[in-house]
Amino acid sequence: MNLIAVGDNVVDCYLDQKIYYPGGNCVNVAVNAKRNGAENVAYIGIFGSDSMAEHIQYALKEESIDFSLSRKADGLSGQPQVSLTSSGDRVFVGGAKNTVQHTLKLRLIQEDLEFISKFDVCHISCYSSMESELANVATIIDIAYDFSNNLKLDYIGSIAQHITYAFFSAAELNDQELNTFIEQIKVLNFEIAVVTRGSLPALFIKNGEIFKQNLTPITVVDTMGAGDSLIGAFLVHYKNEVTMEESIERATKSAEKTCGFYGGFGYPKEY
Repeated sequence: MNLIAVGDNVVDCYLDQKIYYPGGNCVNVAVNAKRNGAENVAYIGIFGSDSMAEHIQYALKEESIDFSLSRKADGLSGQPQVSLTSSGDRVFVGGAKNTVQHTLKLRLIQEDLEFISKFDVCHISCYSSMESELANVATIIDIAYDFSNNLKLDYIGSIAQHITYAFFSAAELNDQELNTFIEQIKVLNFEIAVVTRGSLPALFIKNGEIFKQNLTPITVVDTMGAGDSLIGAFLVHYKNEVTMEESIERATKSAEKTCGFYGGFGYPKEY
C-alpha cells in the first residue's frame, strides 16, 4: 500500500515545555502510514524558510518520507501554540498568522498529478486549502479527507463527490446531534466515513453499517496527533484489504501508542 499526503505542515509549540514538535495533519498522517507498514509514502506541501521548516524536513527524512516535490517559500512555518490540560488533551491557544501556511496556497501542476497517480490513496485535510484541487486529484486517485471539526453540511456537501474516505471530529456533539449528523452524511456516498468523539469510541460507517471502536484504558501522556495516527493506520490496513474490524483495531492501537508520547510523532526541539 502506498500513500501520499498533500497539504499542511506546522510545528506544534508546547508552551509548558518550551519545545516544538513537527506536525500538521498531513505530515502526521504520512508518518503514521509509514510506521504502520505503508511501503511508499510521500508528502507535498509548502515549507517555510526558517529553522522550524528544516526540522520538519529532518524528521521526514528520518521517517523515509519523500517530500521532493514540496515547495519552499520565504517566510515562517506554521507554529500553533498549544497548552496541556490535566487530562493530557492539547488545546490550541493561538499562533503566528503571517506564516506560509496562512498566506500561500498550493497549486498542483501536471508533474504533481502524475506523481500522485502512482499511489493508492491521497490524504488531504481541511487545513490544506486544497478544495479547488480536489476535482482534478479525484480523477486519478482515491482521496481521504479529514474534515476535522468542520461539520457544516454545506461545506461537506460541496466537496463530498470527490472524497472516498471521510474523517470527522465530533467530540462536541451530544447523542441526538451525533445521530442526526450520521444520518446526514450517510446519503453522501462516502465509501467510508469515520466519526471520532474524543475519549469516546469512534464510529466507522460503511454501506450504512456502523462499526464501533473498542477502547481499553490507557495512560495518556499527550493526545496530539492521535486522530491523525488513527487515520494513517486505518487507511494502510483497509487499503491492504484487511477486514473492517481488524483495520479498526490496528488503527486504535496506533492511536493509543501516539497518546503515550509528546508531539504528533516525536522529534522534540527547544525554541
